[in-house]
Amino acid sequence: MIRNKKASFNYVLIEKLEVGIELKGSEIKSIREGLVSLQEAHCVVLGRETFVRSMNIAIYKESSIYNHDPIRERKLLLKKKEIKRFRSKSEEKGLTIIPTKLYITKRGIAKMEIALAKGKKLHDKRESMKKKDHDRELKLIKII
Repeated sequence: MIRNKKASFNYVLIEKLEVGIELKGSEIKSIREGLVSLQEAHCVVLGRETFVRSMNIAIYKESSIYNHDPIRERKLLLKKKEIKRFRSKSEEKGLTIIPTKLYITKRGIAKMEIALAKGKKLHDKRESMKKKDHDRELKLIKII
């Protein structure tokens, strides 16, 4: 499972949704090896379709010369109602759609968790860092 660790630090996650993703054969093999970066990725609604941009899936070494482009737009598989809901919320309130997780199910299908998110201010980030440090100290005290 590949996680976007910076997502919860930089954004307040409002609503999450599990979606499918359209991939090529060499891409799924790279995902199985964990050669994916979600750090700069974001989702865009264009017309009746949703795409993820700037997600880096490294080139699979064992594939032929017909390999995939590492940073290409990949189509997300959502229902019409979900696309309309996410589009309206992202346009109205100034929210953004970001990927938080990418994983492969037991049946071998690639799934992505996307979230409707609002950017944090600097003081909110400082508070979350203080809370994280405090929780870490409490764990150390309990261990000792």
